[in-house]
Amino acid sequence: MKFKVLLENGEDGRIVATVPSLPGCVSQGKTEGEALANIREAIDLHVIS
Repeated sequence: MKFKVLLENGEDGRIVATVPSLPGCVSQGKTEGEALANIREAIDLHVIS
């Protein structure tokens, strides 16, 4: 499955990743790549639940 991911700059300088179609599915990372890797894991956990 594919999901649209939004990346935004957080207040603390981190990158915040959210998935609009999965309420509550949010992650973050120090870099864009880290945020994307973390949100992939969050999506997997969200879909399995």
